Formats: sequence, C-alpha cells, structure tokens
Amino acid sequence: MGGSTTPPPPPSPLHSSYSSHFITAFNRLFAAVYAAAILALFYHHILSILRNSSISSSLISLALLVADFILAFMWVAGQSFRMIPVRRREFPEKLKRLAEEDFDFPAVDVFICTTDPDKEPPMSVVNSALSVMAYDYPVGKISVYISDDGGSALTLFALTAAAKFARHWVPFCKKNDVVKRNPEAFFASTDNEFWNFDTEKIKVVLESKNDKDMMGHSLPNLVYVSREKSKAFHHHFKSGALNALLRVSATMTNAPIILTLDCDMYSNDPQTLFRALCYALDPKLKSNLGYIQFPQCFKGVSINDIYASEMKRTFEINSIGMDGLLGPDYFGTGTFFTRRAFFGGPLSLESLESFELSPDYVVCNPIRSKQTLDLAHEVAACDYENNTKWGSKVGIRYGSLAEDFYTSYCMHCEGWRSILCNPNRAAFYGNAPISLLDALSQLKRWAVGALEVGFSKSCTITYGMKSIGVLMGLCYAYYSFWPLWSIPIIVYAFLPQSALIYGISVFPKGDELLVLLYTFLFFGAYGQDLVEFLMSGSTFGKWWNDQRMWMIKGVSCSLCGFIEFALKSLGISSYGFEVTSKVMEEERTKRYNEEKFEFGVWTPMFIPMVMAAILNFGCLVIGFMRIFKDGWNNLDEISMFGQIFIAGFVTLNCWPIYEAMVFRNDEGKLPLSVTFASIFLLLGLLSIPFFISTYSPYLLLF
Repeated sequence: MGGSTTPPPPPSPLHSSYSSHFITAFNRLFAAVYAAAILALFYHHILSILRNSSISSSLISLALLVADFILAFMWVAGQSFRMIPVRRREFPEKLKRLAEEDFDFPAVDVFICTTDPDKEPPMSVVNSALSVMAYDYPVGKISVYISDDGGSALTLFALTAAAKFARHWVPFCKKNDVVKRNPEAFFASTDNEFWNFDTEKIKVVLESKNDKDMMGHSLPNLVYVSREKSKAFHHHFKSGALNALLRVSATMTNAPIILTLDCDMYSNDPQTLFRALCYALDPKLKSNLGYIQFPQCFKGVSINDIYASEMKRTFEINSIGMDGLLGPDYFGTGTFFTRRAFFGGPLSLESLESFELSPDYVVCNPIRSKQTLDLAHEVAACDYENNTKWGSKVGIRYGSLAEDFYTSYCMHCEGWRSILCNPNRAAFYGNAPISLLDALSQLKRWAVGALEVGFSKSCTITYGMKSIGVLMGLCYAYYSFWPLWSIPIIVYAFLPQSALIYGISVFPKGDELLVLLYTFLFFGAYGQDLVEFLMSGSTFGKWWNDQRMWMIKGVSCSLCGFIEFALKSLGISSYGFEVTSKVMEEERTKRYNEEKFEFGVWTPMFIPMVMAAILNFGCLVIGFMRIFKDGWNNLDEISMFGQIFIAGFVTLNCWPIYEAMVFRNDEGKLPLSVTFASIFLLLGLLSIPFFISTYSPYLLLF
C-alpha cells in the first residue's frame, strides 16, 4: 500500500499555469502611487502632532496616527498577494484514461474529523465519507478514517449503516457517472438489528480486501477512530485528532497521499483526486510539494452572502497571489497532503519513536489483524505524545488555535511549497453559518490563533521573512496580524464621531488639498478591492457585504479575539475549542435566505457594533442639523465634512443592525438587553471628555 513505488507519470503535461502581465504591472504601479500617498499622509500626521498646542488635540492626532500606521502596515502586507498572482489548470482526463489501463496510482488516506454530534450531525459525516469513497479512483487505494472526539455511539452507528449502503452506492455512482456523490439519505436501523452502545475506540467498518459491493468489486477501507482522552493530558482539539489519525493510518495503510476534510464538507467532483494528482505526480514538483489546497466553497449561501461566508479574498484572491510565491496556506479542509510533509523538511526527515509511523513504512498485516489493531490502539492512547516530537516538529503543529494556518506556516518555513487547485467546478461543498453569532465565534477563534502565531518566537515578520522571503513572510504577516484591524476600525468608528459631537474637527479644512489625499486613499483602496472581487466572478452585492462584515468583524470578533489573546498572555483567561453549529433550523434558514441578520441571543460581541451603529446615526443627524442651521459658509462645518461622511458611510452599513433593533419582531431580532447595554456604555463613553474638561481643565484645552 503505502510502500508501493509509483511509476513515472506520462510525459505529456498534467497541468499548466499562467499569469496576467497586465494585471501584475497595474498592481505594482498602483502600489507605488498609493505608497507615495501614504507617506504624504504620515507627513501630515507628524506636522499635526508637532503643531498641536493642547494635549487633547495631540492625543487625537496620535490616535489617528496609530490607526493609520496599522492600516498602512496591513496594506503593505496585503500587496504581497498582488505581486505575482498565478492561475492554474489541470488535465485530470489524462489520469482518468490511465485508471482504465490499471496504472498503479498512489494510495490515499482521507481524514474526516467530528466532535459534537449535536452541532455536527452524524448524517453530515456519513455524506462526507460516502462522497469520497465513491471517487473515480481505484477503490482499493482509498482509505477513509473518521475521527470522533465525541465518542458518539450514534456516529459509529451511522457509519455502520453507511457501510452497508456503500455496497450499493459506490457501484451505482460509477456505473451511472453520478457527479454529486453525497447521498442525502436517512440511515435507520431495522427492527431486528441489535446495537451495542458501548463506545469502541477503533473499529474497522469496511476492509477493502474482504468487503465487496453488490457488483463483487472491492470497497474502500472505512475506519472509525475515537481516540483515548484524559484530563491529565491535553488533547489539543482538532490538531490532536488529526495527529492521532496520522498515527493510526500509518499502522494500517500508510498511504503517501492524505486528504483532510471537515465533517460537513463533501465531494462535489468525482475527479478531484485526479486533479490533485496532476500536481502530486509531476516530477518537477513532487520533491518539495507539501500539499494541494482546494478553495472552501459553501452550498446554500444567500444571494448576496450577508455574512461574507465565502471569504472570497482569503480562499481565492489572496491564494492566487500566494500561489505565485510558495503557495497558499492550509485552510483546514479540502487539502491533499503528501504524508512525507508531516515529518520534517524535504531534505531532513525527522526521527520517530517507532518505525511503524514513518512515511517509508510498508504495511504488511491486514488492517483487521490483532497485531495491527493493537498497535493502532497504542498510538491513539492519550499519553502517547509525551516526550515525542508530535505537535512540535512532526504532524499537525500545536501552539495555536489556528492549527491549520500554523502548520502550513511551519511547512513553508521548512522548505515545502503548496499549490492552489481552483477548478471551475467546486471540488468540495460545506455548510456556511446562518447566524451572525456562529460566523463571529468561528472568526474569534481564528483571531486568537492568528495572534498566537504572530507574537510567537516564530513571528511571521522576523523568522518568517528570514525563512521564506519578504513577500511570503508578508503574506503570513497579513494573516497573523489581521485581528489588529480592530484598532483602526474602532478608532474611525468612534473618535471622529465623538469629536463631531463636541464640535472638534479631526480632518483638514474643506478647502485644502489634503482632502484630495484622503479621498484618493479611501476610494483607491475600496475601488481596487471592488475590481478584484468582480474580476474573480463575484458580484457587487457580495462585495458590499464583504466590506460590511470587515467593519463588523473589527468591532466584534477581532476585538474580542485580541482581548482574549492579551488576557491569556497575562495568564488571566483561558479558552476552549468552540464548535460551530452545522444544524440547519427551518426558521433561521428562512430568515437567512431573506438576507436578515440573525442576532437573537445575548453576547458581548454584539455590544461594540451596536454602540457604533447608534453613535454614527446620531452624529449623522447632528452633522446635517448643523449644516442646515449654519449653511456651508461656516468653515468649521466644511472641515467636519469628513467626519459627517464617515458617519454616513458607517450608518449605511449598519442598516441590518437598525432593522434588527427597531423594525423586526422575529426571534432573530436584536435582544433589548444588548440595545440597553450598548446605550448605557455609549453614554458613559461620551461623558468621559465632559468629566475631564470639568474636573481637569488643564488636561483638555481646546
């Protein structure tokens, strides 16, 4: 299996790549012009601080300088995605013809992880497993491993029922060339079937050598794994589960190719494996190819993707840019790894505590044999990783809640590269979150994990740039520090508006040339972002919701993730792995399809965004009242136009919040407790300058 030698691929090319020289040249020219504008902005900020005669105005200028510095840093890091964008195309039909000629393809181990059967229904796991078992690929070469950290008897029962159905489903799909191979069926036990509810740690549900389908052909291996866990040892959540699957699969099949999938992701293209092998079998790439990454795609996304679940910039636009360097980061699902990439760099194989776990180990015993099962149970024990390299230099890396991001970063630093495979037909589909809380909770966990990488000894700016180059290091710096977006977003969501209430101008006068500078910086950044979205095949509506969610994330999950990381660094707080619900409720789904934001529950993450929504609406009203009262002849009102514009832009983006706060009466409306708490905290925030000016006039001299 894992030790068989793969013959060389056919001489004809299995893939091609191309890059638009016009787009690359334009990106570089625009970056140069925009960088000059940023330098001019900082020159203005420094002059403003030096010329300010009061502490309060100096603090305002300093806050804007810090906000603009972070915006500039993120912009510089983001330009690395635009320097060498590459698009690729595969020719899987060439490999499909070889399959008909009994070509000796490499074996593939598929890892599917699940945790909570209530939030991740067993039927989703079953659909994922059956969809990959029915790949257009030699069935004896496919092994599917299911990691169930919940130890659910229901999940194991569902897989046992699925194994029976697979005997009919797999040959049916191949005989009739079915494209969507994820059966939406319900598996139920018969009245005369006995079920033992004792939890099994490792169970071979199907064995390729012995289990046949209804046509007499072999079925893929299907193995259930519920690893041993103990409070005395950290189980490291999903990353620990994947490492357990790495070890268990090594003892049973040890395939050189590994596919990792989330339990709610299913195959949408039976030729996906051939597409991945177009790169994995390329002699020019295979020596240092760590993994092939497919973009995450989601079914049932609303027309305009109100929560920006597609993450178009992360999964496609930026990944195309990284593909021109060393390749995209690991998305956590839809990824074909070479097993060798988990065991050190291309030129330095890490030593292991057992040769049976080595990528070079040749499996000889059947997977149901006592010797194999005993070894599998041993390597899945809760204390197995003690005093080993697992999680540090071997396997999925520990040390960050964003284990996928951190693992790919380490692999790239070790010398591996990756490939983005982005076919026209989505390779995998999953379920997008249909409530705002689910969307933000997942992003908050990623925010904490990203900061753990950014502020670690393997910092992406220092260690990263040294190991993988400046551009690739900046790509990873962009992702590891993205929670810092919260600082400039909060500054621009609250500071200019609060100053407007007190009649303070924070932007240049309306008749100055600096207005053109601010206008160019704003519309230049937004315009480039819009053009890239449209060129990627997206729509204006989806782009609008993406930039809206960027602002919402800045005052919610990014802020909370930043605070949580800071508290944890001080030893004040701890957190656990949050599982996003994959359950689709009928009423919530209906509201989601109507593109109504789903609030419905109390959470501190909602408070800052509601505060910003109320403040900006109030400031917009105050600004227009002053304009109508004094007219445009008042120079102070002209100088405050920038603050009024920002308040109006934020107000426009906050319409779903106003709707949920005032106009809706369904279960997804904004809870009154959140509204009242936001108003109370906002009044307290706005009263701070008043109390300072009243009790400490020497600190606030306007």
